[in-house]
Amino acid sequence: MQTQTISKPRLDRDARREAILDVAQDVFLEEGFAAASMSTIAARLGGSKGTLYNYFKSKDDLFNAYVERRCLWQSESLGLKPGETPLQALNRVGRAFLAFLTDDLTVRNFRLVVAEAERAPEISRTFYEMGPARGLERIAAFLSELQAGGLLDLGGDPTGAASDFLGLVQYRYFKARLCNAVSAPRSAEIDAEADRAVATFLRAYGTAQR
Repeated sequence: MQTQTISKPRLDRDARREAILDVAQDVFLEEGFAAASMSTIAARLGGSKGTLYNYFKSKDDLFNAYVERRCLWQSESLGLKPGETPLQALNRVGRAFLAFLTDDLTVRNFRLVVAEAERAPEISRTFYEMGPARGLERIAAFLSELQAGGLLDLGGDPTGAASDFLGLVQYRYFKARLCNAVSAPRSAEIDAEADRAVATFLRAYGTAQR
């Protein structure tokens, strides 16, 4: 009697690439970029280094792809939601931003990228342009939408106002998290800090219509 062999379904190329990036993230975060090796990543993936090189020409190329993907995952939905007041939207975005920024994985990724900034400035520049810089642009557009609704007066500089808003929201916790001086804030702490930041921001940029 013949024994039937059940083979695992083959992943398509895109799914295989995502699986490689999942494993690479774990290795980079555990060992740091310098200590991480393509051999370790291949072993965890259950394949060969040759498989990795079919997708990424070097460890730098793999790290760059990992950075790009991490930035794409940061896209938080902005803009007014149905039935939401502008003030509610501003509070929601502030809380979402602070929760994301102080999350363990976000902080570990940020430390990892900054640690490589001198060795590979092009990679850290990619991270900045696709992450913080793009986020600033999106917040500026969001604040401009609120200004059109009568909540804000941005004084003709939505990007400057966006920088002020993000600075107020993140200042108390983010540097402390980067230095591993505090643990991730609890939900109630995030809400309180975001609400405080929004109130301060509105004292500078708010109008009578809220």
